[in-house]
Amino acid sequence: MTKRTFWDRAAERYARRPVQDEAAYAYTLERTRAHLAPDGRVLELGCGTGTSALKLADATGHIVASDLSAEMIRIARDKAEAQGATNVTFVQTDAGAPPDGEYDAVLAFNLLHLLPNPEAALIGMAERVKPGGYFISKTPCLAGSGISLKLRALLWLVVPVMQALGKAPRFHRMSIAGLEQAIAGAGFDIIETGNHPASPPSRFVVARKPL
Repeated sequence: MTKRTFWDRAAERYARRPVQDEAAYAYTLERTRAHLAPDGRVLELGCGTGTSALKLADATGHIVASDLSAEMIRIARDKAEAQGATNVTFVQTDAGAPPDGEYDAVLAFNLLHLLPNPEAALIGMAERVKPGGYFISKTPCLAGSGISLKLRALLWLVVPVMQALGKAPRFHRMSIAGLEQAIAGAGFDIIETGNHPASPPSRFVVARKPL
């Protein structure tokens, strides 16, 4: 099963799934808003069914939101039409080949650990950020400290079986240090970090591209 097929099949279920930690999600959006310009041009990669892009639409000029899954994009466009959002454009494309152009901010929420080569993808993302612009991401970090024994057992025993059955996506067990090293290695200066939620840590990172 290809990645696109997996996410196409999961799209309807994904759209119905409630946010697991509303407070952490709200804080992530709040901090993201703080770095968006009212007249800015923003790119979101791995937008899913468009929830975050639509919630951030009133904070900036225009958002291009992309996802690998055509079904995710179909649902996102339906939601945008229902909400009357006119400054969000949804496009279907792989995060490894982001839409052309430069942006004031590139967003990647819950995406980097799902990519086959996060380091290479980050270099491509950096090319889409204007000098002085921002890369803002949040990534589950399931390696290193802060992972309970129960979760470790789930990751090593249950998840591989689900992946083999096509019930769970392939992903990297990234550490916080490894994630931030990859972001810095792509040429960004990290200016803000935090874990939202704290356990298991989902690392929020705001990084700036030097002028």
